[in-house]
Amino acid sequence: MKHNLTILGIDPGLEITGYGVVDALGRKVKLKEAGVIKTSHKQNLQDRLIEIYDGLIEVIEETSPDAAVIEKLYSHYKHPVTSILMGHVRGVIYLAIRKSNISLFECPAKTVKKSLTGNGNASKEQVGRMVQAYLNLKKPPEPVDISDALALAMSHAFKSVSL
Repeated sequence: MKHNLTILGIDPGLEITGYGVVDALGRKVKLKEAGVIKTSHKQNLQDRLIEIYDGLIEVIEETSPDAAVIEKLYSHYKHPVTSILMGHVRGVIYLAIRKSNISLFECPAKTVKKSLTGNGNASKEQVGRMVQAYLNLKKPPEPVDISDALALAMSHAFKSVSL
């Protein structure tokens, strides 16, 4: 017997962390909530990380996801400092998910793109249009951080059907 699964997708970023929550039953997905957690470059790093952590905890408390999914880390950042900063952001995301007792999954970007569009090299615009189509939205979610987070959640939902 199938049951609904609530999935939280997270697109990590120090300035903008996108999130998207979907309720899924098989390949049928319904938007539950989506948005961004923004920080200011004027804040120090510690305060920005706390803001991301607190914002994510709030989303988790409001939506009660069964699972969370984040893009699998890739290591070809052009600037090493960016890689280190993203490590900090991912760390607070992992902490929030773990402290909330939610299963966390990682998914490569190409897998997400292929799951939604059939093409692992699809553009962000193509992914956004497929998110729009699957969720019956009037336009693709903006900013793209939201679309990417929803794509992660939806891809995980589709993968769960085949397990």
